[in-house]
Amino acid sequence: MDWLDGMNRALEYLEGRLDRDADVGEAARLAYSSRFHFQRMFFMLCGTTVADYVRGRRLTLAAQELALGDTRVLDVALRFGYETPESFAKAFRRFHGVTPSEARAQGVTLRSLPRIKFIVSVKGEKDMDYRIIKREAFRVIGKALKVKCNDGQNFIRIPEFWTQCNTDGTTDSLCAVSDDGSALGICGDFSPDMTEFSYYVAVPSKEGRVPAGCVEYTVPAATWAVFDAVGRLPHSIQAVTTKVFSEWFPASNFEHDAAPELEVYLPGEMNDNYRCEVWMPVTRKQ
Repeated sequence: MDWLDGMNRALEYLEGRLDRDADVGEAARLAYSSRFHFQRMFFMLCGTTVADYVRGRRLTLAAQELALGDTRVLDVALRFGYETPESFAKAFRRFHGVTPSEARAQGVTLRSLPRIKFIVSVKGEKDMDYRIIKREAFRVIGKALKVKCNDGQNFIRIPEFWTQCNTDGTTDSLCAVSDDGSALGICGDFSPDMTEFSYYVAVPSKEGRVPAGCVEYTVPAATWAVFDAVGRLPHSIQAVTTKVFSEWFPASNFEHDAAPELEVYLPGEMNDNYRCEVWMPVTRKQ
């Protein structure tokens, strides 16, 4: 329950500072976790980044204040962290679809982002088996894509990226220089606020040449918890990854180690029984 209590304490902190600056590092401390782990967990569990959640909550409260009172737009903008009426109006319109002034009119539809609360969910599903593997740094060759996290774009763009690579010959060129016949999906280079990361379609290759349009990348030495994913792609990978964050991490003594997350695609026919692996970088909680 420490994890649950910690995450809710972090939310209380963020909610209590909607009218002033909030320190994500302090929120992470209250959640008993590193800054990276807290932000990655938050995104995977809530489907939004910490920054977007705070922004949405501020704009929700700002709209309520404008709709129910006669407070000046400038005062509301300053209260919720916007330095100018122009920046506030731009963010407000993007979120609500109307200007701050229009929000005062009767009958105007305004968007509301509800306050999040973490609760225990007992599902009774089968246990999550895993293996711990330590591996030294290794070289991969692959094609990279910058992926935005907003609105679940990663779950759409990454399968599309695989389809593109499989269609244009990139995957075949990479597999020709793979050390062991496996292919990799690598999530790395996460931005500090967790709004985007790089995704690589890649292969492990100690000495292989780099095909046109591809790059070299070094996966750093790390310890990974390895989970099997069985079934059709991409559902099997996405389901296991979600379960790792929603069930395994909260119940374990590990947290995310900020190294790349790996999808290991083993040789074999990709049917309903296809087995691949999710490698999640881990370290022991402090």
